[in-house]
Amino acid sequence: MDLQLTGKRAIVTGASRGIGLAVADALAAEGVDVALVARDADALTAAAERVRRHGRTALPCPADTRDDDAVRGVVERVVAELGGVDVLVNAAARPASAGPVPPLAEVSDDDVRAEVETKVLGYLRCARAVAPHMVAAGWGRIVNISGLNALRTGSLVGSVRNVAVAAMTANLADELGPAGITVTVVHPGITVTERRARSIADQAAAQGRTAEEVERALAAGTSIGRLVTAAEVADVVTFLASPRSAGITGSAVAVGGGTRGTIHY
Repeated sequence: MDLQLTGKRAIVTGASRGIGLAVADALAAEGVDVALVARDADALTAAAERVRRHGRTALPCPADTRDDDAVRGVVERVVAELGGVDVLVNAAARPASAGPVPPLAEVSDDDVRAEVETKVLGYLRCARAVAPHMVAAGWGRIVNISGLNALRTGSLVGSVRNVAVAAMTANLADELGPAGITVTVVHPGITVTERRARSIADQAAAQGRTAEEVERALAAGTSIGRLVTAAEVADVVTFLASPRSAGITGSAVAVGGGTRGTIHY
């Protein structure tokens, strides 16, 4: 299937590693010029170099999405250098912790504020900055990377931030839809990334098990019996970022390999 993405311009936040980098790479493979945004300038430069192997522009844009001026500066630079922005993928957020979930008595106000500032307000700042350009063009795609904690209990802070992203997504979809812009949210589960591989290795060492044993235990709750990779999440995001996804907006798509024993409808 031709995703009709050749020549589009995208901004991907959190693009120096993990799911964000996988999305930037997948978009470039489909012919998209990509601006990669993250705080670590050195990691971002390396990521952009990797993405350029597809023969498309990969523009490293160091910025902190907690800073509204920085976000607006990135968008202005992308519009000036790439000629516009058609796609925004919000993935800049702290990954869900693999450690024990703290009880209510140990959850501080600052814990919640930090997550909302980065994942919820950070996503909002980026959407707010790109929306006028998409509206003027009469077309656009915004995809927000959230997480399966939006669909289950177990992590108070994780659920609050991810549900907030889903709620924001639906509201933006209603407002921007008449201008030809769709807004969707993707909920990855435990995803195989470089960071996750290190976490699994650390857990294995602490528990006296092999990394393969720890990964099998984590995958036991999925319908497919294994963990989904960052590239597989990126495949779904790339479709949602394309003109082919015109009939999907305001909706959440779970990309976690299926959750056993749960019905979402």
